Amino acid sequence: MVTKNKKLIIAGPCAVESKQNFIKVVDKIYKHVDIIRAGVWKARTSPKDFSGAGNKALGWIKKAQKKYKIPFAIEVGTGKHVELALKHGIRIVWIGARTTCSPFTIQEIAHEAKGEDIEIWIKNPIFSDLKLWCGAIDRLSSNKIKIIHRGFYDENVTKFRNSPRWDLVKKIRSIYSKIPIICDPSHITGNRELIYSTSKKAISLDFDGLMIEVHNNPKIAMSDQNQQITPEKLIEILKRLGLK
Repeated sequence: MVTKNKKLIIAGPCAVESKQNFIKVVDKIYKHVDIIRAGVWKARTSPKDFSGAGNKALGWIKKAQKKYKIPFAIEVGTGKHVELALKHGIRIVWIGARTTCSPFTIQEIAHEAKGEDIEIWIKNPIFSDLKLWCGAIDRLSSNKIKIIHRGFYDENVTKFRNSPRWDLVKKIRSIYSKIPIICDPSHITGNRELIYSTSKKAISLDFDGLMIEVHNNPKIAMSDQNQQITPEKLIEILKRLGLK
């Protein structure tokens, strides 16, 4: 894939909230990124938490892909999600950290995706279980895949939302040296003030790209307010990193 930057850049809202807000973000960043990320179905810890606009957002994405001529990626958590994505012309999906923890669900998704023209990105599991991560990668290996590092749950209080465990990333890269690996600094840090420094660390470790959450007004975002940045801040960070 020919990228607009020196690394693959994926950016967009944590969760699609409304058509208007979604299109505003896309309109501001599509010239600066390679793929738009959009949380349609979010696996939230509490049923009270906002989990995305759901099925209706798929139509918005389908139209936006045609208008902006840029691919979109969405999170999927079931085989049905994969089926719906394909029906709406979405050819890139990612597996969230919670889903990676479920071999049964991964197998269901693998079955639905087998033989389809779809790329799958696999986030690390919530817990630092390397075998669980490898199992998900192996189950989905019949498709074109990428690996996403989004950090691991840590009971100890640190400056990060999820511990980066760069040592585990080194191990996973040694096992799957030919698979591109993307860093998700938004979920690692949980703090927009740390996005730049964590992205810089990932670039220094020769990650193949970055996946960053962007919102027009992060302070009023319906999910993950603290880790989302504005479109303007995204462009600034890419320039500071020397990626543009």
